[in-house]
Amino acid sequence: MRVRVVVIILGYHVVKGEAALGGIIVLRLISAIALANLVTMTTPLKEMLATVERGLARLSVPARLRRRLALSVALVIRFIPVLVQKGGTLLEAWKARSRRRPSWRLIIPLALMAIDDAEHVAEALRARGGVS
Repeated sequence: MRVRVVVIILGYHVVKGEAALGGIIVLRLISAIALANLVTMTTPLKEMLATVERGLARLSVPARLRRRLALSVALVIRFIPVLVQKGGTLLEAWKARSRRRPSWRLIIPLALMAIDDAEHVAEALRARGGVS
């Protein structure tokens, strides 16, 4: 989590006179992010798929959609760190080429990288028979 987000949340709550509540919220956010990171680092994709499918079954999602939705959720979870890394690489490239602060213009190359990665993953899934 970026330090700026923590500072903004804490600053807002300090201004409102609720510093303790702000601290609790920040600790909860950090804990949730750390736990999510731990789960994605230690859980095989098959187990993530099975868990998401069971959750979708409890929500009465039709069986034909469960596998696709589970795969989509698992892929999103797995690709977040990849996109963060690519965003960092773009940021470093910007800093190496410009003295100006990074701007919103980095969003378009990052989005194009994400779309390119999605196309490669879709192609790989199709080559392996798709989602059964």
